[in-house]
Amino acid sequence: MMTWFKLALRNLWRNGRRSLFTILAIGMGFLAVNTLGGFTQYIFQSLKDSYIYAESNGHLTVFKQGFLLHGKLEPTRYLLSESDVKKMRAILARHPEVLVVTPQLQISGLLSNGKVSTIFFAPGRVPGDIQAIASHAVGVMGRARLYDGKPLSDGLDYGIGITHGLSQQLNLKLGTGAVAMSPTISGQINALDAQIVQLIDAPDEALENSFATVPLKFAQSLYDTTDVDRLTILLRDDTRTLAVRDELEREFGAAGLAVDVKTWNELSPFYTKVKKMFDVIFLITFLIVFTIVVMSIVNTVTMAIMERTREIGTLRALGVRRRGIVGLFALESLMLGVFGALLGAVLNLGVLWAVAWFQPTWVPPQISREVPLQIYFVPEYWIYSILALLCLSLVASLMPARKAARMVIVNALGYA
Repeated sequence: MMTWFKLALRNLWRNGRRSLFTILAIGMGFLAVNTLGGFTQYIFQSLKDSYIYAESNGHLTVFKQGFLLHGKLEPTRYLLSESDVKKMRAILARHPEVLVVTPQLQISGLLSNGKVSTIFFAPGRVPGDIQAIASHAVGVMGRARLYDGKPLSDGLDYGIGITHGLSQQLNLKLGTGAVAMSPTISGQINALDAQIVQLIDAPDEALENSFATVPLKFAQSLYDTTDVDRLTILLRDDTRTLAVRDELEREFGAAGLAVDVKTWNELSPFYTKVKKMFDVIFLITFLIVFTIVVMSIVNTVTMAIMERTREIGTLRALGVRRRGIVGLFALESLMLGVFGALLGAVLNLGVLWAVAWFQPTWVPPQISREVPLQIYFVPEYWIYSILALLCLSLVASLMPARKAARMVIVNALGYA
């Protein structure tokens, strides 16, 4: 067997230039696929971290049944009472997977600078819980500070944050005052003084001129209620999200609580759409790259067969079977795949090192400030790429190799 390996290596070395370009094509294909794969994983993880940690939406969210369908039309009918929240907290306290449980109340109304008013939408959250959720972030986007100014505080109920677009519309600066107005759940008009303590980035460009964030106590005071519309749950391990959801649904149902438990990706259609888009892009890139790799190998093996026709005839005359000829060219092709994969791995490690060293930044969609750009090392992509390259190298060599093995010995020996 070692003799065949030595012979295959010598044949590759004999056609060094052609072998080198084929190895480069395979290596660049490996680099392209795994660089794109690492970037897509970075995008997926960033979107996930942004939604769960930076936007404080957690892994699971509990709503009263019917809220997602009818809550916008009749929000007061689908609120969770204090007793409901207390029961759910007691159930959640029995689950060690749960890290943070925090209530929220989404509000809307008019925000005024004293002269001009405009519509605003805001989640009312407990500032201390928001900071606790952010402290468990692991990715870049989860730790990103998406606001200017100070964080909201449990001790400053009237301190709110508004988007840069809303700030420009009303000419409100950090530290200035504003008035928030909204109907209460009983239908009366209520107004509260507020202080702008932070300017935030909207989670969606469509909300740039109308989004705000307020403490939960401020939201409840404006609506004149102690109820909330959802309970946000942060888990210790996101791989347990579906399992914990199923357990909670059973336990809440047994306790007589008519609620829906939704996972973070069920409530984040943007993440789902972006993931599907990048999956398609990755698949198309994969097909293009490996088509080029296959054509390069087929061309190399075919040219080698044409140049070594007499050699093939000689080997056949010396008693080498047809499968031996096929095996020789398959081994040469396999070695091209191995060397190309090794080269691609080295190049990919170089790219990963360069990105980590130079730390480039960019402005991704739906964020108005620069964040670090990263390319992840994805071991399963590397394994799949190496296996695919080796398989393709073998498959690409079979057709021309089998054709060479079927040559008539006399014709091969007399080939000019």
